[in-house]
Amino acid sequence: MPQEKYLKLGELLIRANVVTPEQLDKAIAVQKQEGGRIGEILIKLGMIKEEDMVATLGKQLNIPYFSLGSGLLKPALDQELEKLIPRDFASRNVVLPLSRNLKSLTCAMFDPLDLILLDNLRKVTNCEVNPVLATRSDIIRGIEDFYGRFTFLEEAMGGGFDSEISLAEISTEGASGREDELTLDKLIARAEEAPVVKLVDLIIRQAISERASDIHIEPFKDKINLRYRIDGKLYEIPPPAKHLQLPIISRIKILAKLDIAEKRLPQDGAFTVKTEGRIIDLRISTLPTIYGEKVVLRLLDRSKTLLDLNQLGFDQHQLEIFRNALKVPWGLVFLTGPTGSGKTTTLYAALNEIKSPTKNIVTIEDPVEYRLDGVNQVQVKNEIGLTFAAALRSFLRQDPDIMLVGEVRDLETAEICMRSALTGHLVLSTLHTNDAPSAINRLLDIGVEPYLLTPSLILVVAQRLARKLCPNCKEPYEPTAEQLGGIKLKTDLIYKAQGCAECNNIGYKGRICVGEFLPVSEEIRELISQKASYLRIREVARKSGMVSLFESGIKKVEEGITSLEEILSVSAGGE
Repeated sequence: MPQEKYLKLGELLIRANVVTPEQLDKAIAVQKQEGGRIGEILIKLGMIKEEDMVATLGKQLNIPYFSLGSGLLKPALDQELEKLIPRDFASRNVVLPLSRNLKSLTCAMFDPLDLILLDNLRKVTNCEVNPVLATRSDIIRGIEDFYGRFTFLEEAMGGGFDSEISLAEISTEGASGREDELTLDKLIARAEEAPVVKLVDLIIRQAISERASDIHIEPFKDKINLRYRIDGKLYEIPPPAKHLQLPIISRIKILAKLDIAEKRLPQDGAFTVKTEGRIIDLRISTLPTIYGEKVVLRLLDRSKTLLDLNQLGFDQHQLEIFRNALKVPWGLVFLTGPTGSGKTTTLYAALNEIKSPTKNIVTIEDPVEYRLDGVNQVQVKNEIGLTFAAALRSFLRQDPDIMLVGEVRDLETAEICMRSALTGHLVLSTLHTNDAPSAINRLLDIGVEPYLLTPSLILVVAQRLARKLCPNCKEPYEPTAEQLGGIKLKTDLIYKAQGCAECNNIGYKGRICVGEFLPVSEEIRELISQKASYLRIREVARKSGMVSLFESGIKKVEEGITSLEEILSVSAGGE
């Protein structure tokens, strides 16, 4: 080890001009009073950022820097590292074993200059330690992910229930490589065994506690992938062993009342769970892959559904435009955006606001995601001919005031929506387009005649969901001209994601709507009747005051609600 590595951390940071001698003296004074490591104290006092300190150390000491985002901070799963360094030692000292090669152990550390810790590691592992650098928060998250895998499976398999079934018994088929040869009776029996039942229960409960919207269980050649979608992003979770693939998937299919003998075709089902007084609806989808069935579970928490327009994130001017459209006795309102952009939730919030005993509201959805009191909801069933178009024709004989159509997918459905709007009904629906003006051109492209669209359309709303910065740990900073890339802000300071225990070290918690509202004025109607181009419609809309998705997002950045990176990722970043 070079002599420089024996220098103290404070001396290295001063040498790199990251902290001043005065700041170091202040930190040392705090250390004498309260104890702790000098690096952590400097970060706590706000004198240095965690990432800056680690990056400086890496350069000064020529030690590689690993982060969770890079994918390098993942311990090898087949080297029994959890036995080499016990979890309590790893958590207490903030170290994470990554790999072992004979007597050499690669270990992620926050402070590689802690000679006492290095010596303790050598004694505990009987290995020479090869340190790599990582931030404290990344190491803590890595410890939770790595050691949590073993705690998770021990909970599922290790007891707390009366059973004579052991892990060894469950793995018999997997060990012999014959899991595809399980008979149907044996498969059902395995799926109903207590350890598998508890494991599936734990997977679902953990997803609920981490605010996941989806669970992905994906089979591959030698492993299963388990991923949770949290606030729109997928995160890998330590998975169960490969030999549990068939019992887990069969258990889920039994719960969803699916055919467990059918593995060649996709299937859809649903079931409901109740936990801590909350009712969670789960929609199940299976998909046959070359390594077995992939299962996706969509979690819908009835108690957490945002059914209040004021809570979605639209600004007051946008809400005023929306509410004015909802007050019109007849007409067509479209919400547009990609899958997962919150269109259905916004429509439900709109219905929740305008529903009344004096109004007859009917919906046709595929699927019905949430139950609304006082609203007549119909589920699409294509196999028996109950399509969007067929339901809409029946709706007109049901004396409706307001109609919600889950999605306009074809010309027939679009035309019925417009004729319904022209005959005295308020119709709400969705489309898949990138922004509000392009929805008009999409309808014209699928064959809708301008004479139907011009008088019926009253409002188009394009929306996206942006992740909200965790209020507990978001960090202010002054962006450079390079980071802004020509974007003009009305404030010098904006916020970025940091990560803390409150947000599972993600830096974001919850999501907010970013919207683009296009009221259909007389000038826009004239353009529709002329079948004007998308660019011309957008140009006129912008001159009339339409705020783009990007501009709406930038306003959220200026207010400190979300980050610049998040808005750039969810919007085009153009006008």
